[in-house]
Amino acid sequence: MPTVVGNVDYQTFRRQLGRIDQLLDQGGVENRFVLLSMSDWLKQKVDPALNIDIKQQLHFQQHSRRALRCNLARTLLGESHRGFSARLADSPMLQKFCLLDTLGVIRVPGKSTMQRYATWLPAAAMREVINPLLQQAGVQAGQLQRAPMELAQPLDLETVFIDTTCVKANIHFPVDWVLLRDGTRTLMKAVILIRAQGLKHRMDEPEQFVREMNQLSIAMTMTRRKANGKRARKKVLRQMKRMVRRVQEHAQRHRELLAQEWRQTQWTEKEAQQVLARIDRVLELLPWARKQAHERIIGERPVKSTDKLLSLYETDVRVIVRGKADAEVEFGNTLYLAENRQGVIVDYHLWRESAPVDSKMVAESLKRMMEITGKGALPQVQCVAADRGFDSAKTRNSLDSEGIYNGICPRSPAALKQRLQEEEFVACQRRRSQTEARIGIFKNQFLGRPLQAKGFEHRELAVAWGVLTHNLWVIARMPLREEAATEPQAA
Repeated sequence: MPTVVGNVDYQTFRRQLGRIDQLLDQGGVENRFVLLSMSDWLKQKVDPALNIDIKQQLHFQQHSRRALRCNLARTLLGESHRGFSARLADSPMLQKFCLLDTLGVIRVPGKSTMQRYATWLPAAAMREVINPLLQQAGVQAGQLQRAPMELAQPLDLETVFIDTTCVKANIHFPVDWVLLRDGTRTLMKAVILIRAQGLKHRMDEPEQFVREMNQLSIAMTMTRRKANGKRARKKVLRQMKRMVRRVQEHAQRHRELLAQEWRQTQWTEKEAQQVLARIDRVLELLPWARKQAHERIIGERPVKSTDKLLSLYETDVRVIVRGKADAEVEFGNTLYLAENRQGVIVDYHLWRESAPVDSKMVAESLKRMMEITGKGALPQVQCVAADRGFDSAKTRNSLDSEGIYNGICPRSPAALKQRLQEEEFVACQRRRSQTEARIGIFKNQFLGRPLQAKGFEHRELAVAWGVLTHNLWVIARMPLREEAATEPQAA
C-alpha cells in the first residue's frame, strides 16, 4: 500500500477499512458468510449427487469473500454498482480490502458482477450473519479468557430503543392517469424491440402511439386551468382508455409472435423471456390501472388504500400515512429498527404488506432479540424505550410478564406526568430522541434516498446489507481495550 499523507478524511477511512477487516475475522462474519454461501450454492445444484471439484469449491469461496467485501465497501461509500466498479479499479486501498491486490494484472469485477454480488445470499440468511457479530461484540472480557473483539466496553444488549420509519420506493407520485402513460410507453418500447428483430404485425408505428399518449398527458395536465376542468378531465381520460386498449391489443399480438418464433431472432432464450416477462407484467396490471382511473376521475368514487395500484413496476409499495410536515403521506414499506445505547442496530424488520400498529411489533421484536442473547450466554433485554405510538395495554402486560422495564412513553397525559417522576424513565426518553438521528443516518448513508433496489425481495436484502455495514461501521469506531488502558498514561 502506498503511503498517503495530508488528507485526514482518507486516513480516517483507511483506518476504518482496516478495523472492519479485523472485525470480519474476529466476529466470525466472513467465515459464516462463506459457509452459508456454500450451503446455498450446493442446494441450487441441478444434481446434488454430482461430485463437485475441489477447485470449483475454492473458486466459489473466493468469490463469496469478494462478494461480502465488495458489498460492504459499496454500501459504506453509497456508490452504485457501476460507480463502485470504476472506483475500485482506481483505488489500491479498496483493492486490498476486496482481496484484489494481486501481482500482475488486476481484474476488477464489472457492474454486472457487482449486481450479482448484491444478491449473493437471501435476506433470511443475512440475519444469520448479523446476529453472530452482535453476539461476539456483546461478550464480556471476563466471560472468556480473551474477548473476541477486545472492545473496551462490550455491546449493551440490555437496553433497546425502537422506532419505525418508511423506506420510500423509487417511484414517481402515483397519479392515476400517469399509470396509463407508463404502461403505454413500456409496451411500445417492448414492441419496438420485437419489430427490430424482424417479427412484425400490422400496426401503425409504435412511436406514434407514444406521441399521442404524450399529447393526451399534456392535455390532461392543462385541464386544471379550464373553467370546466372536471368535464375536460373525463373527456381526456376516455381518450386515454381507448388508446390503452389499442396498445394492449398490439402488444398482445407481438407477444404471441415472439413466444412462437423467438428462434428466428438474434436473441437467446433468456433474452426473449425477459421481454416477454416485461410485457406480461404490464398487460396484467393495465386493466387494474384503467379501472382505478375510471373510478376516481369519471365515477368520482374513492378507492381504498389496500386496493390502490401505486406503480406498474413496484406492486409491493404501500400507502403510509406519516403525518409529518414535509410528508403527510409516503409511498414505500414500513421499516422497524431497534438500536442499543451505543447506536448498534440489534433488530430490524421490513414489512411487505401494510404494517400493523406499532404496539404489536414489540412482542415479535423481543422474540428475535432473544435469539441473539440465547439462554444465559448474554445479558437479556432489561429495558425497552419508545415513543407513545408503541404504548398499549397489551405491550405493557407483555413487558411486565417478561420482567422488562417499560420505558415507552404513555399515551395518557396523566400517566406521562406521573412517570416523569422516575429518573430511569426520563433518562430513557432523553436517549430515545437520538434514535431519530440513527434512522436518518441509516437511511441516508447506508440505504440511499431513494433506495435503488427494485422489488421487495431486493429492498429487503438491501436493508440487511445496510444493517450489517452500519453495525461494522459503528463497532469499528468503538475504542479497544488496549487504547482505553493507555489513555490515562498518555494524559
